[in-house]
Amino acid sequence: MQKLLQEISHRCFLNPELQQRIENSFELKEAVQGEKILIQGNRANNLYFIEKGVLHNYYYHDGKQISSWFYKEDQFITSWYSFYARKQSFEEIECLEDCVLYQISYKEYQKLVADFPAFGNFARLLAEEMLTFIDEFSKGWSFLSAKEKYQLLLSYFPDVELRIKLGYIASFLGISQETLSRLRAKK
Repeated sequence: MQKLLQEISHRCFLNPELQQRIENSFELKEAVQGEKILIQGNRANNLYFIEKGVLHNYYYHDGKQISSWFYKEDQFITSWYSFYARKQSFEEIECLEDCVLYQISYKEYQKLVADFPAFGNFARLLAEEMLTFIDEFSKGWSFLSAKEKYQLLLSYFPDVELRIKLGYIASFLGISQETLSRLRAKK
């Protein structure tokens, strides 16, 4: 839980009362490789902090699984649209390794926001960070070549090839595994 508290404290001041509430509100969840922590069509009722492991968000297009992003240690993950809008998720979240997570329900998250202005600041900053990242990423992504997309992924996740199956990476990049192999050979 220390990593979680440290990540939150980067965005807001943690007094002892808030720290205690956070410790009581986030629950430890251990998940095994292949476990889905969110199924398409369900609402994302939890926000997760990744203490250990790698997960990915994905959706289906024309019956094909498309990875939309990879998350690793010291990051927060959920289906952002579903969590904030309180609507059904169009994506799934799967553990790509055995994971140690801390989860908080939407209801508990909102209670912390209401009871602690400092946590409200954390929640706002986290939402702003995710919105900024998703907006910047989505607007520039379609104009990048496969090589540039691969390089961008490596800049965010340098050891991605060691932890994630190449098929998932190719799916995320929107290329075949053969094209990915050629890009990897040239780096």
